[in-house]
Amino acid sequence: MRDFRIESTRGDLVESVHRVSAAVVDAEGRLVASAGDPDLVTYWRSCAKPFQAFPMVADGAADHFGYGPEELALACSSHSSEPAHLAVAQRMLDRIGCTEADLACGPHAPLGPAVAEEVVRSGTPLTPRWSNCSGKHAGMLALARHHGWPTAGYERKGHPVQDRILAEVERWSGVRRDAVGLAVDGCTAACFALPLRGMARAYAHFATDGGAPFTRLRGAMGAHPELVAGTGRFDTELIRASEGRILAKVGAEGVHCACILPSGLGVAVKAEDGDLRSAPAAMAAALRALLEAAPVPGLDAALPVLERAARSPIRNTRAEPTGEFRAAGALRFSA
Repeated sequence: MRDFRIESTRGDLVESVHRVSAAVVDAEGRLVASAGDPDLVTYWRSCAKPFQAFPMVADGAADHFGYGPEELALACSSHSSEPAHLAVAQRMLDRIGCTEADLACGPHAPLGPAVAEEVVRSGTPLTPRWSNCSGKHAGMLALARHHGWPTAGYERKGHPVQDRILAEVERWSGVRRDAVGLAVDGCTAACFALPLRGMARAYAHFATDGGAPFTRLRGAMGAHPELVAGTGRFDTELIRASEGRILAKVGAEGVHCACILPSGLGVAVKAEDGDLRSAPAAMAAALRALLEAAPVPGLDAALPVLERAARSPIRNTRAEPTGEFRAAGALRFSA
């Protein structure tokens, strides 16, 4: 069997191939299935957001500032800059006495295609609140405010906010703090490099840990999938179809993570060339393979979402099909 991969076809020809590495891990750290190199070290990017939000909940900042499920969901999100996303981000800032000027993230084009088109058409000026990471940054500011730490520089490695987050990355991934690589993410915050196996283990803990912070974050993402990503996006559709029993989180450069709550498994995939389109297709194929190998009652409604993401048509400018974007190969299941 050839490696797990994403293929883009045109006519009868495979036009391009995106190789995928993957790790499927339980909360004990056992490798259940894999593809490519499950110990590939790469940056976690936005897939780390639930763990970056964890201290805000665990340390009492969320309760202190009255953050409910919508605010917690946005803190875990890579949102599409839809009106609801912008409104929740503003509410998070208002409750901690901050403004957009305090957000270290810069603006960027919205991830939601419809919103991006409207921004271009209307000439809407973009501000930091439009960043898909504005919820995460507002949560970091809330943590700083709650502890009385300086808000200036909250996004930089070495700041108490980032040290607090790094402790949780170590705790849940099982990767020693001194072995976690640190760099600067696209939104200016610190980001973490660790093996896919460690990312998957963290997500397995996210699925199974019964402590209040994870319970609340899981509940928030499950109750508000529209805030985790946005209209028509894979993460939102999957969380909604599974009724919160599968939680998925996309990252930049072809990284995607998820957990299946009933089976307690964490999944991490990486399109090794960083192709952003390939990440949800690879995640969909991996989740489909896991559910085929060990069906989970109540997840039938998620299967069509996985099928659409794992195999979708490619169309030309007149919406005529010219090929398909598809997952190929398979996971290797451990003995």
